[in-house]
Amino acid sequence: MLKPNIKRFYKSVDVHDDVNGFAIRLDTRPIKTPAGKPLCAPTHTLAEAIAAEWQGQGDMILPDTMPLTKSLNTALDRIAPNRDAIIADLANYAASDVLCYRAESPIELVRRQSTAWDPWLDWAAERHGARLIATIGITHVAQPPEALARLREAIAAHDDHRLVAVHTGVTITASIVLGLAFAAKAITAEEAFAIAQIEETYQAELWGLDAEAEKARANRLADLKAAEAYLNLLAGA
Repeated sequence: MLKPNIKRFYKSVDVHDDVNGFAIRLDTRPIKTPAGKPLCAPTHTLAEAIAAEWQGQGDMILPDTMPLTKSLNTALDRIAPNRDAIIADLANYAASDVLCYRAESPIELVRRQSTAWDPWLDWAAERHGARLIATIGITHVAQPPEALARLREAIAAHDDHRLVAVHTGVTITASIVLGLAFAAKAITAEEAFAIAQIEETYQAELWGLDAEAEKARANRLADLKAAEAYLNLLAGA
């Protein structure tokens, strides 16, 4: 992978069948990840989309405009060699899932949280056999060990590439339930983000928008949408 914002040095981009999958090449030379691995996608559809990111660069190469390339680099360089540690890190979110900690007041916020969050706790119970306990306030509540184990198993069932999407979904929403539902395509990026942001949205309605906070929110949503695109391309969509 290249350093940020350097001058474009290649003319053509193509996809080539490789023993590791589908390699993206610049002027017939394979691209390398930051760790020096061949940048090979597991599906031809994903490889073509990544090639389009590279082909779409202007006089300067801007890595921030290539989210699919970034996701593939993450899968190859970060997830694959650190898989067990990443699974353990994500599994820790189950002990403090945002969906389990509810406001005591005002009643409208309580209603919104219950309406939006209860169905997804039910989904986790039905889909993964993991019933998490909801509580009022921020005092920690111990979750059933069996539920925690089931959710860890659900995370570990994803391959390295789909773990990129799980990681993005869980860390952005602060919810293992929403992250797993997102990776399973049971919920869209926009829906997952809106559900996780219920309290922030409610506060913005009361007190108005903060420009910096809104910019940060927009960036997180963009990251989640990029992970959604990556998931779809893994499936050949």
